Amino acid sequence: MAENLWPSDSDPRNVETCRREIVKEALRQSESCLWTSTMLYTWLRVVRLQHKAVILLPIILTGLVGFSYIKEWVPAWGVALMAFLSTLIPSIAEALDIQTHVHELERLAAEYKALQDRFRRLARITALGDVDEAEQELAELMDRMDTARNTSITPPQRYFESARRQIEGGHYDFAVDLQAEENPSRKKSE
Repeated sequence: MAENLWPSDSDPRNVETCRREIVKEALRQSESCLWTSTMLYTWLRVVRLQHKAVILLPIILTGLVGFSYIKEWVPAWGVALMAFLSTLIPSIAEALDIQTHVHELERLAAEYKALQDRFRRLARITALGDVDEAEQELAELMDRMDTARNTSITPPQRYFESARRQIEGGHYDFAVDLQAEENPSRKKSE
């Protein structure tokens, strides 16, 4: 009878190495989603304000032009300019398709935030169990990430800088995580 020469842990994929790599990749993707969702939410706030301005500004300008008192305070060319802008702004907004951007940014920001939470959960909970199940979930989440990235919406650089300030400033740190980090250090110092 032939003797088994392979050690009992002969799996070419070392389970613990695989688990560490899954956790590392899931945390990397979670961080990527944090940055992207923060940029998109920051940009979304500005786009929503622009959208409101595009709706309200023509109404306000048209109302001002209609007041007879405005002609006493504003020169005739100013009144004509206000009337022109009140008709021009809706056309510009339509050409720029601002409404679509609002809906698309809302959808993508929410998707990246959901992916951030799912990747974090995978790294902190699912990967502690069955490695094959964790690897399958990582693949599914990466497919969702690829779908979200296919839209290729690129926020302007200033929103990246704003996201960096927010994230590095601790705006997205959870109190429970901060307490968990503090507790081990207290035990060591005691």
